[in-house]
Amino acid sequence: MNTALQPGRAAVMPVSLLVSSARLLIERHLGLVWVSGEISNFTRAASGHCYFNLKDAQAQVRCVMFRQKAQHVTFPLRDGLAVEVRATPSIYEARGEFQLNADTMRLAGMGALYEEFARLKARLEAAGWFAAERKRPLPAIPRAVGIVSSPRAAALRDILTTLARRWPRLPVILYPTAVQGTGAGAEIAAAIATANARAEVDVLIVARGGGAIEDLWPFNEEVVARALFDSVLPTVSGVGHETDFTISDFVADVRAPTPTAAASLVVPDRFAVAARVDEIAARLMRATRQSLDARAQQLDQAARRLVHPAQRLAAQRDRTVELAQRMHRAWRVDVAGHATRAHALQARWWRELRAPVPARARLAVLAASWSRLAHRRIERASDRVAALGQNLTHLNPQSVLDRGYALVRSADGHVVQAARKLAPGEAVSITFARDSADAVITRVSDDQQSRPEHP
Repeated sequence: MNTALQPGRAAVMPVSLLVSSARLLIERHLGLVWVSGEISNFTRAASGHCYFNLKDAQAQVRCVMFRQKAQHVTFPLRDGLAVEVRATPSIYEARGEFQLNADTMRLAGMGALYEEFARLKARLEAAGWFAAERKRPLPAIPRAVGIVSSPRAAALRDILTTLARRWPRLPVILYPTAVQGTGAGAEIAAAIATANARAEVDVLIVARGGGAIEDLWPFNEEVVARALFDSVLPTVSGVGHETDFTISDFVADVRAPTPTAAASLVVPDRFAVAARVDEIAARLMRATRQSLDARAQQLDQAARRLVHPAQRLAAQRDRTVELAQRMHRAWRVDVAGHATRAHALQARWWRELRAPVPARARLAVLAASWSRLAHRRIERASDRVAALGQNLTHLNPQSVLDRGYALVRSADGHVVQAARKLAPGEAVSITFARDSADAVITRVSDDQQSRPEHP
């Protein structure tokens, strides 16, 4: 008989219903919360689920993190680790035990640090401190490398070992500074400023080994970011492990996943460089050999074209003989052609000469006509030449002089045509038909008025 339905008696519920109701009440009332504490009794099952207690000085609570969630935790879980867990409070009904179903876990104190990190990162990114166009390339082969790190850091030994292996005898200058703790950020910024002021290196490595976010926090401070932003030297940030990111990584010109990787980035591998040099030398040798072979072929071709003067003269002599023979043959052919044409003309003349008498008579008439015409033309030409000769004779001054006239010239050689152009005492030259004489004018008579006027 069901006692829960009997009148006068209090309702009785099964344990399962009670625990289930309590679970629902807790989950709905509390929801998803962040809980801080220290891990204890940590175990990881073969299935990948993690079981542990989260406790503080006054209380503890059972926790479970299933494999799908646990695989996203980026740090190893161990007893004594202070963490912050985002979880849903619930009850494990099979045992009636109160527990937290963990969804996310982070190291204690990381929540506030992450928020500060995110705010600073967003502000500097908006200001252009992370812009790719302001990043400077690293020198191919630096003359000296600077390191900003702690002298006692294991990361420094890794960097020095890597530099010595990749590029021996490279000058390395350490700018010592604290890399964690209070005031470390200001020391790191001062070391970066010192390296820039001294200007004794070509590239600067800012490095430290891995650690918790609190240990790496100096590299998230704005003072360090400002020093990297203002650095004239190219900078490489090698802070923490590959999964660690700091503000310095974003501001520096190059981010290296580890300090060792930072050393590998700033100097080339000597063996790779040597191999490259050997390759270039081999290519240069091949190119030189090919060039020499090509020049040798050109020289051989030029040598084949080059002929000794005696050979050239002999060849020209042979050529001359050949041309002379060709000319002789051509002359003989030409003479033979002329002879053939002469024989043809001779035969033609003989045929003309053997022509009938009327043809000869006609030729005689034509010849007589041409002879008469030629005589008439010659006579007319002779008469014209005689007339022209007579005219020339009349115009010849010598003929005038032969008739008794004389030619008077002044002292400057001009012919005197009028006496008025002379003056008493002036010397003149008189030319006769045969000789000449000099005279002096004693008197000048002007008979211009006694001369008759020309009509």
